[in-house]
Amino acid sequence: MLEICAANLQSAIAAQRAGAHRIELCAALDVGGLTPSAGLIRTVCRQLTIPANVLIRPREGHFCYSDAELAIMLDDIRFCREAGANGVVIGALRPDFQLDLEKMAALVEAAAGLDITCHRAFDFVPDPLEALDDLIALGISRVLSSGQAASAFEGQFLLKKMVEHAAGRIAVMPGAGIHAGNITELAQTTGAREFHLSGRKKVEPVFSGKKIPGLETEYWESDENAIREVLGALRG
Repeated sequence: MLEICAANLQSAIAAQRAGAHRIELCAALDVGGLTPSAGLIRTVCRQLTIPANVLIRPREGHFCYSDAELAIMLDDIRFCREAGANGVVIGALRPDFQLDLEKMAALVEAAAGLDITCHRAFDFVPDPLEALDDLIALGISRVLSSGQAASAFEGQFLLKKMVEHAAGRIAVMPGAGIHAGNITELAQTTGAREFHLSGRKKVEPVFSGKKIPGLETEYWESDENAIREVLGALRG
């Protein structure tokens, strides 16, 4: 199972054409991802035939949320359900970096019946195996993690422990820094069955001219060829 992190419509379409199995739809990859616009969510859910799970994150920065921010996330989940999303991607922490189980439970309740992933807020928890048990108790389908390292390849041995501890009760999905050159070894070492990446490339503008700091004209887009290479390596 290969999930592509898509931050725009072009990326979502490229992921589907390349043979990806699911997308995580988000915005603002440069800050770790935020909830995408209502228009993008509706358009992707209408145009794609593969499942689309939507990131629920109301702002950049830390993952300790106020009650007002929780209300925003609950409303976003309700919208995703109405728009036809397959699932949502959630996470919330306390100031001590433990999972905020109260807020997580509220998010899970709002997403009942949808596919639910815990995002990389998980990589901050002090005891990942204990936190896995908490996610299982909440009924969450999978957790996205780099093994608490800068990349999933660097965190592969913790990811292996997580997969073994999960024992099929929750999917452990490695993500961060995955490409065709390392996914085979990562799969063999960890025993994971689902993987997450963006496979992105920078798209330059078709016009040239004035540049204004803070108003960059290039942007990131998932590369269909890169995704195909990863799939080929994984299948091989």
